[in-house]
Amino acid sequence: MKLSTLATRLDDRLRTDAYADLDASANGLQIGPGGDAASNADREVGTVAVAVDAAVATAEAAADRGADCLIAHHGLSWGGIERVTGQAYERVAALIENDLALYVSHLPLDGHPELGNAAGLADLLELDDREPFGELGGEHIGRRGRCDPRDPEQVRTVLERLDTGGSAVDHLDFGPDEITDVAVVTGGGADWFGEARREGVDAFVTGEGKGKLYHEAREAGVHVYLAGHYATETSGVRALAELVESWGLATTFVDHPTGL
Repeated sequence: MKLSTLATRLDDRLRTDAYADLDASANGLQIGPGGDAASNADREVGTVAVAVDAAVATAEAAADRGADCLIAHHGLSWGGIERVTGQAYERVAALIENDLALYVSHLPLDGHPELGNAAGLADLLELDDREPFGELGGEHIGRRGRCDPRDPEQVRTVLERLDTGGSAVDHLDFGPDEITDVAVVTGGGADWFGEARREGVDAFVTGEGKGKLYHEAREAGVHVYLAGHYATETSGVRALAELVESWGLATTFVDHPTGL
């Protein structure tokens, strides 16, 4: 498959353009020859690696596995790259020297109702009656759903199945004795706790918190689970790997937990 075709298919499926004015990340094809079907430099892609973070370690691992393209949730360009020096140079060099293209999907992958990171956590928590959550400029980056009544400790135990890199799942135990209504925003989703409080959920699940979250949760009477930024954002790229495989390409998941 041509690189431009792969990028276009992903853009269409993930609705990349809908987040163009909302996301600091330059989503889509960030590094690679060609980029449009008419380019003579367009290249064939046979193997795709997926990873949460585009970094030197993941680029080198992808190259070692014979990948032609790396799909990452966290890319290299956040509002533009002014200078390719220092760490930026090292990361770009790791891709270019290994002839590795980079495709990135940040917020579009967080909120996608089937492929997204929040959808993956909703699957893990076996949430039903799902609806969009985590409103941002008319789009959404999270999911909300209901489950059979659960003890709060049961929810924490389920989240510990994630690859947390050995870190514990932090639980702010301020909610009701039984949990049935859960909101999820993966990664650094603490800023959406206000929406969770207004919606009256029993529990809010995200990756990492902020200092203010403790008192916000305590005063609202809502459980908060902090399961790790990395750990809560592996399901999206895994889902993209399955999608890309259905298009006839080989895939490999580069797992590099940060413990954060």
